[in-house]
Amino acid sequence: MEFKLKSEFIALDNLLKVLEFASGGPEAKEIILSGAIKVNGEAETRVRRKLHSGDRVEFGQAKVSII
Repeated sequence: MEFKLKSEFIALDNLLKVLEFASGGPEAKEIILSGAIKVNGEAETRVRRKLHSGDRVEFGQAKVSII
C-alpha cells in the first residue's frame, strides 16, 4: 500500500489514524508504545516520529510506503 504525503511529513500516530489502523490518538499511542510498528525495518516507539517520502511502515501484515 502507498500513502501519498500532502505536506513534508506525517507523524506516525497520525498515519495510524488516517489509515484507520487506530480509532484515535490514545489507541495509536498504545499500538506504537507496544513495539508493534516498524519503520524502515526497525521497531519504532516514538509516537510523533516524522515520516517522510521513502519511509516504510509495517504493522502486522500491512506494509505502507510513504511517497
